[in-house]
Amino acid sequence: MAKVVIENLLKIFPEKNGPGVRAVNAINLLVEDREFMVLVGPSGCGKSTTLRMIAGLEEITGGTIAIDGRVVNQVLPKDRDIAMVFQNYALYPHMSVYDNLAFGLKLRGLPKAKIAARVREAAALLGLEPYLERKPKALSGGQRQRVAVGRAIVRKPKVFLFDEPLSNLDAKMRVSTRTEISKLHARLGVTMIYVTHDQVEAMTMGDRICVMKDGNIMQVAEPLTLYNHPENLFVAGFIGSPPMNFFSGTVERDGHQLVFSETGNSGTPLRIRLNDALSRKAAGHVGRPLTLGIRPEDVDDAVAVTEADPGRTAEVKIEVVEPMGAETYLYLDTGATSFIARVRASDRFDTNHRLKVVFDVEKAHLFDPTTEQVLK
Repeated sequence: MAKVVIENLLKIFPEKNGPGVRAVNAINLLVEDREFMVLVGPSGCGKSTTLRMIAGLEEITGGTIAIDGRVVNQVLPKDRDIAMVFQNYALYPHMSVYDNLAFGLKLRGLPKAKIAARVREAAALLGLEPYLERKPKALSGGQRQRVAVGRAIVRKPKVFLFDEPLSNLDAKMRVSTRTEISKLHARLGVTMIYVTHDQVEAMTMGDRICVMKDGNIMQVAEPLTLYNHPENLFVAGFIGSPPMNFFSGTVERDGHQLVFSETGNSGTPLRIRLNDALSRKAAGHVGRPLTLGIRPEDVDDAVAVTEADPGRTAEVKIEVVEPMGAETYLYLDTGATSFIARVRASDRFDTNHRLKVVFDVEKAHLFDPTTEQVLK
């Protein structure tokens, strides 16, 4: 297999009367040998453009891409030893599953016996053996996607590229197919680069995740590192479902302690006593605007918490109650900020009632709203 090294990769789409649109802004990324790397971000962040430049389907404006130690900027797609799985499957409708799987190998001039062996091997791996004589129109969406993956497998490339391959599947099929792709990576032990806008897909599939925004890389890390230690406001808000809650305010001194005081002119703005770790980070920012970030599961009903700390408790209004089965989402309001708490499903809550909640500041983060970076 192969390592993929991206250095100062730049893509500018020309404009008729302008400087052009920077789709990818001189990014650097290392994908290790046999790694499952996920590129994730909102539409227009540059993730698919980056993948297409790796594949050779998009011209590079600047920088280099190296696969297995060889710079491939000027190498044709067919000679890069990569295989790509597209969002729309890109199957030949008039060919059987067998012929779809074999077509690329026939173009390469492989012997029939070798083609048959590779097709049978891929079909067995993906559970496609009963469907080899069918045409794509006789397959479900999930089966078609497996054929598209199989067509990549038979080539035995150095790198697999996936461009939002599950976008056309229904919710249940997405879950089962993403599990199949993860199992496939474990079996094959190959280098895979996977593009998605779905952060749940990214969290469940990737060895590491590259979070992108506006053509820039915001953070590259393992899934739980992104979740627990986001480097900036964008990553903190993008990774996690429901997303992290953010409160605008300032840090003030209260005797020997520091307190986060929410900015707001109505309701009962939060006053949350910081722990030692956050106090050390905020010591040089007293009186300046800051953003407090805390995840929904770290906000709980004060009644359910043994010895809830009054300095980290607030009374808020319940706006919406969403029972999810295993848990309940409470949409709450301080009067200045609406936010979400994830609580036990066994408890009962009523809209428009007041509720005391406690904040687990051990899991909270403070961000500089100007730079949007986390305080360290």
